[in-house]
Amino acid sequence: MGKIAVLPQQIKRFFVKIIKINDTPQRVALGFGLGVSLGILPGSGPIASIVLSSLFRWNRASALLGSLATNTWLSVVTFLISLKAGAFLLGLDWKRVYAQWLDFAKDLRWQDSGEILFLKSVFPVLLGYAVIALFLGFVSYLACLLALKFLKYRRKPAG
Repeated sequence: MGKIAVLPQQIKRFFVKIIKINDTPQRVALGFGLGVSLGILPGSGPIASIVLSSLFRWNRASALLGSLATNTWLSVVTFLISLKAGAFLLGLDWKRVYAQWLDFAKDLRWQDSGEILFLKSVFPVLLGYAVIALFLGFVSYLACLLALKFLKYRRKPAG
């Protein structure tokens, strides 16, 4: 029970860190959205979020926080959603793609995996991850921007 009670405190500290970042709400929100997107995509994450946010001149700290908030654990949670989304976009049966993915993952023999196997099992999953990552990154950007602007408005002294 003690660990469950700690979780809301950790979430609160996470949001306080984002709020206290000294940058424009737009740059903080852009960095956070980028970090969330890259945290969801398998094989990318904190390092990619820092590099890309630096290139775009968005906030690196919020990008790192967004990436750490979603890195790995959310990729596992969104696997089936990504598989279904990718199969839908490519007009494939998601159950068949899932079965082919399991066969591919069971053997993991890249030398035997041909172009057809890649197109029918791996590509739909990667496409689905990209769509989910872009969607959740955009939603995270909007939520962060709105929250920061609301908090900034509330903090202004009356006068």
